[in-house]
Amino acid sequence: MHLDQMEKEKLLKDRRVIEEINRHLWIESEKAGYDIGFDKAKEDWLINFSKAWMHYHYPSQTASSRQKSNRKVSQKSATRRRRAKSYIR
Repeated sequence: MHLDQMEKEKLLKDRRVIEEINRHLWIESEKAGYDIGFDKAKEDWLINFSKAWMHYHYPSQTASSRQKSNRKVSQKSATRRRRAKSYIR
């Protein structure tokens, strides 16, 4: 799941996120052997690491979204269970 534009903007206003992106920039630049640039590091971090960062730093927000998705899954499962009928007696 990718972040929408509003979520990205909210994250990029957080000083801690910028620090993480700068750390990611340094690590990835060292691996590549040249400066990959902030924009590339930012996009890579947002795609690969932002979700885990949000789960750690905003657990209440991510927990509520997980509960909503879990409810949807359990409702689908319950629907399937109700439809299933045993013909074995």
